[in-house]
Amino acid sequence: MSATPRETHTTPRRLLARLRRLMARATDLAPRLDGLVHLVAAEFVAEVCSVYVMRPGEILELAATEGLRPEAVHHTRLRVGEGIVGTAAAEARPLNLPDAQNHPAFAYRPETGEEPYASMLAVPVLRGAEVLGVIAVQNRAPRRYAEDEVEALETVGMLLAEMLHGARSAAEEVAL
Repeated sequence: MSATPRETHTTPRRLLARLRRLMARATDLAPRLDGLVHLVAAEFVAEVCSVYVMRPGEILELAATEGLRPEAVHHTRLRVGEGIVGTAAAEARPLNLPDAQNHPAFAYRPETGEEPYASMLAVPVLRGAEVLGVIAVQNRAPRRYAEDEVEALETVGMLLAEMLHGARSAAEEVAL
């Protein structure tokens, strides 16, 4: 009998321990983001994990992905309020959708190759009231993510917020 995602996903303690090890190893932002999406996809038994980072002009840019086409990274952009990712950012709340492509906010981006994925959990990356990005997981099977999965991805989002804030602060210091 095959395991369902619910039976195989990680415990929050294990996920946080693996994230701490990842953060201790990588120093540059890009390798950290790549490691984070790979780890989250594996731990959530998700076929896709993507991180969108806020850019000037309220633009969300795909900064890292596990499962979508790699060439879409740094090329796929959504405005805040556009698509499911943009809506999660605009409303500063998670969107947990078992059939994301049929949601009225869905915005098709052919370069990503996300056509086969039905379910999506998009969580804003928040630092205080500021939205720094969005982290999303997707699966082919339509399903609503469990409350503990939503909470775990929100926790990842908090860690990601600190990582993005730190990278932005370091870039601002270099510019001085």
